[in-house]
Amino acid sequence: QLQLVESGGGLVQPGGSLRLSCAASGFTLDYYNIAWFRQAPGKEREGVSCISRNFGITYYADSVKGRFTISRDNAKHTVYLQMNSLKPEDTAVYYCAANPADFGATMMEHEYDYWGQGTQVIVSS
Repeated sequence: QLQLVESGGGLVQPGGSLRLSCAASGFTLDYYNIAWFRQAPGKEREGVSCISRNFGITYYADSVKGRFTISRDNAKHTVYLQMNSLKPEDTAVYYCAANPADFGATMMEHEYDYWGQGTQVIVSS
């Protein structure tokens, strides 16, 4: 069974940092486009960042640009989301998602076949 597992969430003060990890069981992430989404309480899920399986091309939502960095370590079969300068509005459940498409990574939910269960991030003083 193909599964994604997120880790690294937690409680952090405003201005702090967290690094989320996304790992897979049943397949290797190396051949997949990966995206991070988040869903805050009472809000719709939104795309945060994505990285393509070919060439590692990255995209970011405007709300996180300059603060978050997505990367992949194919040797460890893991994708990371480094989150710096966190704000209370970054509080959400963060999900990673994967698809094997050739056309590259997007932040369109319907294009992703595999999803993790999510990891909670709370930014609060």
